[in-house]
Amino acid sequence: MKVLAIFGPTAVGKTGVAIAVAEKLRERGEDPVAVNCDSIQVYRGLETISGAATVAEQARLEHRLLGFVEPVEEFSAGRYAGLAHREIDGLLAAGRRPIVVGGTGLYLRAALSELDLRPPVPAEIRAGVEAELAARGPEALRSELEDDVAEGVHPADRKRIARLLELQRAGIEPAADSEQLWAGEMRHPGVLVGLTVDRVLLAARIDARVEEMAAAGAAEEARAFEAAGASRTALAAIGLRDLAAGDLEAVKAAHRRYARRQLVWMRKMVDEASAASIADARLIDRDDRDDADLAAEIVAALD
Repeated sequence: MKVLAIFGPTAVGKTGVAIAVAEKLRERGEDPVAVNCDSIQVYRGLETISGAATVAEQARLEHRLLGFVEPVEEFSAGRYAGLAHREIDGLLAAGRRPIVVGGTGLYLRAALSELDLRPPVPAEIRAGVEAELAARGPEALRSELEDDVAEGVHPADRKRIARLLELQRAGIEPAADSEQLWAGEMRHPGVLVGLTVDRVLLAARIDARVEEMAAAGAAEEARAFEAAGASRTALAAIGLRDLAAGDLEAVKAAHRRYARRQLVWMRKMVDEASAASIADARLIDRDDRDDADLAAEIVAALD
């Protein structure tokens, strides 16, 4: 049985498509389960902001690795990989189709393959970097990175800069940051589907989603999350601080920037996987197509 991965930019509608796929798979006797690969949806208390599957959606399709990490916890791709591998292996052994769903490229690849991930650093090093990051800002800390490491890291990428500086101070070589996204074969045969959409339509979907989040109490959720002493990895949620401040236009702009980056790595990931015959990988243009129409095409790809 093949693992199915459905990924794409924020607000493209991945959850709805995954549910529609699951319904079609049940029609032919399968029992699919979604495995989350979004780095923010793992956190409890950010359900509205992260766009996690709602209780009603989870009733239509079981989701694993969703909302199980406390806000104060640091969480890494390495820890996620072990959990995702266990879930996927267990589902396949039970004859259930895993549908890996999300928009975090690193987590998707960690779920599907064996990546060269770095170990955690000592707590005192992490605490020191955190304190400096808060006091001096990411751009100042980036200047302390070795030149070959700092190259290609955006000056505003707080999470990445902090992680690289932690590794540098701990004397741990960072993982090879080559242009190649896939380290090798997938752990199981799979079909990778990247959902794309016209950028104008995507921007409109993002704006609508942010407005819906705000109406559903996202600002209160953000303030409660910050007050809970959230960890750095938790605070990486796009637009979290702007939501807490009530600046919806800034939130929309942040999500649009992030979506553009997602589209770039998604296309690269599909191209690499196809070229190396790692998996059956394809892009599907959603635009104005409904979930059922997309699901029919995706299920056909599984065959």
